[in-house]
Amino acid sequence: MGTIIENTKANHARATLLALGTVAALTAVAAPAGATATRVGLEPGISFGMATNYGTSCTYTVNGYVDDPSTPVGFYDNGVLFAVAKPSGGLAQAKWMPATTGAHRIEILQQSVPGADVVPYVDVHVETGVNAGSGCNVFG
Repeated sequence: MGTIIENTKANHARATLLALGTVAALTAVAAPAGATATRVGLEPGISFGMATNYGTSCTYTVNGYVDDPSTPVGFYDNGVLFAVAKPSGGLAQAKWMPATTGAHRIEILQQSVPGADVVPYVDVHVETGVNAGSGCNVFG
């Protein structure tokens, strides 16, 4: 009768291939990563006021920072969509002109898996503004 000699190198190679195949299969069926808005900022520009730098009839730049450089970003003022922009790299920008005085919550949303959205926001107070061309005078 012959002796069976186990080839340990072949067994290790098969185990390694099996492990790599399992990892590849799990990666292929995993849900894709969702697009996420990470931060929002508001630039007051050249606006001046005693209580706030934000005034009606004046235009401001809203910066939306995201982790997906291709999915469009929605910009909201108190829950109402006012702009949609495609990001350049990790930044999407929109212009905002508040129409009313009072509290405003500026939010951004980059659509991802339903129910898993992150909605960063910034709260600002708006008073009456007079557009002065290159800047804004804010009263109130």
